[in-house]
Amino acid sequence: MALILVTGAAGGLGYDTASALAGDGHDVVVHVRHRARLGDAGHDAGRWAGVVTGDLAHLDEIHGVAAQAAAFGRFDAVVHNAGVLHSPDTATVNTVAPYVLTALMERPGRLVYVSSSMHHGGSTDLGRLAAGTASYADSKLWVTTLALAVAARWAGTASHAVDPGWVPTRMGGPGAPDDLAAGHRTQVWLATGSGITPPTGGYWYHRRTQAPHPATRDEDFRARLLQTLAEHTGVPLASG
Repeated sequence: MALILVTGAAGGLGYDTASALAGDGHDVVVHVRHRARLGDAGHDAGRWAGVVTGDLAHLDEIHGVAAQAAAFGRFDAVVHNAGVLHSPDTATVNTVAPYVLTALMERPGRLVYVSSSMHHGGSTDLGRLAAGTASYADSKLWVTTLALAVAARWAGTASHAVDPGWVPTRMGGPGAPDDLAAGHRTQVWLATGSGITPPTGGYWYHRRTQAPHPATRDEDFRARLLQTLAEHTGVPLASG
């Protein structure tokens, strides 16, 4: 069985992903912003291998999450699920936090980054990160690019991005048209499954690869993104 970290697991797709993995017998460590969120979501704390806490909107707390996670040793997989939609902290939670956690934590066997079809409307203007003007679409373009950049950089670690669909979670709203049950299955499969093709660097929707924004395949943009994130956070991403 695998040791897996799922961020943003207090509710929604993160909770569904963590629950499915635990139900399959894996050792799941869940990240929540505050431990009280476990009670809010009706979690059975006994089913988790551990809990790490921290507000991913703040750089110091992102570092704290990485330090807490290190106490569990090397993870077999990390699912970067945490995200926000309409917030001044959109880029920090959706892009900066996955980047910093990836850079600081011991390399897992598999990395899964939750993206969105909205990433197709994102901007390659990385000045928006420092300016604090990044949109949700921007943040998802950047985290998708991060996933594919890591896939190209780190041999031995499978790294994928996933569009879970527009599903009726708290973020998606009750009128979202996609299947809620299908919203987490690809993440579970990428974290634990076999026979995945391509074995790394895929952008997935319901276990099928899709064509991501062309910028995600652009080596120059990938390099600019990693450099921008390193300068913004003071945390470099190790080369292969």
